[in-house]
Amino acid sequence: MDQKLRLLWKKETIAFVLLFTLCLWNYKYTDALDQDPYLITDYSRLHPVKVEKVVAGKEKEQLIQLIKEAKRKHLTISIAGQRHSQGGHTYYKDGIVIDMTSYNKILAFDPAKKKITVQAGATWKEIQEKINPYHLSIKTMQSQNIFTVGGSISINAHGRDIRNGSMIKSVESFRLLTAEGKIIQVSRTENADLFPLVLGGFGLYGVILDVTLTLTDDELYRMTTGSVSVDHYTDYFLQQVKGNPKMRMHIARISIAPSNFLQDMYVLNYKQEKSVPFTKYNQLEEREKWIIPSKIGFQINRNFDWGKEVFWKLQRKFIFSQNNKLISRNNVMRSESEFMEYKGIGENDLLQEYFIPVHQFAPFVADMRKVLKGSNVNLLNITVRYVNKDQEATLSYANSDMFALVCLFHVSLDDKGQKAFRGHIQQIIDVAEKYHGTYYLPYAPYPTVKQYQRAYPNYQRFYQKKNQYDPDHLFMNYFYQQYVKESGS
Repeated sequence: MDQKLRLLWKKETIAFVLLFTLCLWNYKYTDALDQDPYLITDYSRLHPVKVEKVVAGKEKEQLIQLIKEAKRKHLTISIAGQRHSQGGHTYYKDGIVIDMTSYNKILAFDPAKKKITVQAGATWKEIQEKINPYHLSIKTMQSQNIFTVGGSISINAHGRDIRNGSMIKSVESFRLLTAEGKIIQVSRTENADLFPLVLGGFGLYGVILDVTLTLTDDELYRMTTGSVSVDHYTDYFLQQVKGNPKMRMHIARISIAPSNFLQDMYVLNYKQEKSVPFTKYNQLEEREKWIIPSKIGFQINRNFDWGKEVFWKLQRKFIFSQNNKLISRNNVMRSESEFMEYKGIGENDLLQEYFIPVHQFAPFVADMRKVLKGSNVNLLNITVRYVNKDQEATLSYANSDMFALVCLFHVSLDDKGQKAFRGHIQQIIDVAEKYHGTYYLPYAPYPTVKQYQRAYPNYQRFYQKKNQYDPDHLFMNYFYQQYVKESGS
């Protein structure tokens, strides 16, 4: 840390502590509002509703009986995991919510064949702890391991891996409890019609009971870092990252500091390293580090323009300090997230995500910069990942090789603030469409129905198949009500 930055940090320490105390008070205050067991929402806190009941999934016969009960009482069913989707995908008013987090056993594991079968409520962390001693790793998952397998495949998640594609690529098969109360095996050869519908289908075709995943080898990586401009990022990625077969994972971040807003980037690469004994580095890391200082830094990032400048500089310095660090693949896939968690009074941090063809990255960011500079939107972070083209999932977000821009915004939850923010998000989606891009469906429902239809041209097939497999609409959520149903009516 240089002298000027050290003095600035020292000068603002008291302000940081006060802001952090306020942040903690917000946590306690909002948690006290969540006492009604029948009032439910998701991570966004945008649309709390009353439900009939929330039931913990325990065993398959119980789940079959829930299907029968819902049909008999003319109720709907929604399926929930960790509820980190942000658009009402995991609940519906006056319906039954099945909480699958307790349905989490590991059913079978074959290290030789690199396969594992787990119940849908199992987390990636639980799988990692099972397979790590065998020097095996998950192919694809989000950047954090706290999510459930069922939830991840229901949104067809993606992550840092640049070789294995989105989540659908590593799913071999799964068992599905249908609206008829039957349990069927689904794969690319059995009930194959359902495979691309359920993966990325947001729980609208049935209850995923268990999943068989294909695994890959755990590896040792050497971390390399660097700086690049937005204008030169595509060439850098194609030549230095994708063009190097030893590069296995990659992320980048775009500066949101006012002095170089959406212009500068830093990159973090994970290159396979075989010259060092792997066994020295394959112990799983159990605890996040530097949570309190990181929380303080991120809180000033939320509140002040000068905080965005300071946080960007500190973030870069920390990342560059990791250059040449050795780390296992499994530990890369246990990245820190707790420092960003936030629950403020009347406000929240919400994600939006845009998928842009690789060669359209720079012009998209330039136009996005124009939209945001003409607004009062509080952008906190943009992480860039790479996603391979996916022609398998019915609601595929990657119609070509894409960069995923994962954007975190700090937003007001009141009606006025939401109306303004919705308008800006719709403008950004129009810009993405201009460059043949798409957006991610698991987040808050700001896009228009027309934007959904243009981004997901298979929307009619998705609606028609929903009516075929679930004609009474037993499985329901607000994503279906707002987009799928409106597109089909």
